[in-house]
Order: sequence, then C-alpha cells, then structure tokens
Amino acid sequence: MRVVIQRSKKASVTVDGNVTGSIEKGYVLLVGLTHTDTIDDVKYVARKISEIRLWEDENGKMNHSILEHGGDILSVSQFTLYAETKKGRRPSFIEAARPEVALPLWEAFNDTLKEYGLKVETGVFGAMMDVSLINDGPVTVIVESK
Repeated sequence: MRVVIQRSKKASVTVDGNVTGSIEKGYVLLVGLTHTDTIDDVKYVARKISEIRLWEDENGKMNHSILEHGGDILSVSQFTLYAETKKGRRPSFIEAARPEVALPLWEAFNDTLKEYGLKVETGVFGAMMDVSLINDGPVTVIVESK
C-alpha cells in the first residue's frame, strides 16, 4: 500500500461536475493498493497517517498529528501510484490491485481512519476525478506499508 499525503488548506473532488468530497484544512490522501496488500497493510498505514506529525507546534517544529492539530481527510483512490515506468514509454499498471481487491481495502482504510475519530470525505472509486487543493507548506509525504 502506498499513500501520498498532501497537507492542504482546502481540497475537493469533483466527478461529472458534482462535488463528491470536500474538506477545509487536513490531508488529501492519494491511495494506491497493490495485489499483495491485506487488511494488516490498511491498518498499519491508517495508524501511521493518523499519528504522523506534519503540523507545526508553537516553535515551528512538526510536532503535531492531524488528531492533535485538527483537520479532515479527503481520500482518493489512485491505482496509478503503482505505475511501472522503467521500460518503454507507456506505464504498466500490473502491480496495481484489481478493483475487486482494491475497492474493499480502500473502503476498510477509510473506515479505519474514521475509527481514529477523523472525518473522511472521498472521491469515487474508479471514476475520472478532478482533484483540487491548496497545498499547505507545501508538505507532501509518502507512506508505504512495505
């Protein structure tokens, strides 16, 4: 499992002209799953994201998690995070999980984040989405389970 965290001041996802999820401050999560991922990977990454300290304290040091600082999650499934680009000019997505594997894991990931007390908005799995955000910092971090 691979998740790109983008700290954001405001973000939204639009599908076919309809906003499917929006947040004010928080994290935009671009979530990629591979065919070997399990519920253990989901739980590990969700815990890591809820606890990672990406918000500044009074001294300007990144010492606060989203749970301490406050903020919401905008979770966007993104199979392209497992693109293989070493050969040729067209990426291969063979390492990305098939939808029948990825969708239940993505939903479990979002549910696990909610269990930590986070408000979670989402895009639409498998849809062409327009993601808009104001990146805060910018702060962008990658979390992987393997």
